[in-house]
Amino acid sequence: MGVVTDISDEIKKLTEIARGKGVKVQIITPEKIIVSQWVRFKCRYGCKGYGKHFGCPPYAPSPDETRRMVDEYCTGLLLRFDGVPGRGSFGPDDIPDDFHDWFRDLIIWVNGTMHLLEKTAFYDGFYKAFGFGGYPCIYCEHQHCVAEEAPGVVDESMRRKCRHMDKVRPSMEAAGMDVFATAKNVGWDIETVPCKDNEYGKIMHSDIHSIGLVLIE
Repeated sequence: MGVVTDISDEIKKLTEIARGKGVKVQIITPEKIIVSQWVRFKCRYGCKGYGKHFGCPPYAPSPDETRRMVDEYCTGLLLRFDGVPGRGSFGPDDIPDDFHDWFRDLIIWVNGTMHLLEKTAFYDGFYKAFGFGGYPCIYCEHQHCVAEEAPGVVDESMRRKCRHMDKVRPSMEAAGMDVFATAKNVGWDIETVPCKDNEYGKIMHSDIHSIGLVLIE
């Protein structure tokens, strides 16, 4: 398929690509994308990835920046990724304490798909296209992110040393988006997954749903 100039045709094309990767898609308008200050507090207080990845706070955009940016677009595609590829059914005792790498295939599925859709739309002439993924970045295989390796003060200028600057995008939650409320606005009632004895990362079942967003104008 050549370059697409009509936005409805582009949305159809991106939807077909996403569905080909096993992803559910819903069109969403900017006013239905919920951005809240409290979301960043969840990152700062409770997430082990804080300050360790360039797609996460404090490197990610603030909620105010995100809200202003989202409002510059006319539409978006909200994507839902069901399950964890390569893991089948699992429980909390199957998950290692250092669980980030254990979910590698899921994170690559989500963020790789978002990047592909953004890139496709860009080269089709929709140059404002921008994708938001989910989870802390994991592109540095067998290495920690430069942000985590660097000692001392967390400094925005460190971003220039990112090994995968072309691919890294902020996750929805990192940018202050309320993923649960946003998903509900397109008819997806996703829920938090309980953890064994409320232990961080030891989720009770593998029926999890991940959400991503591509904005297009």
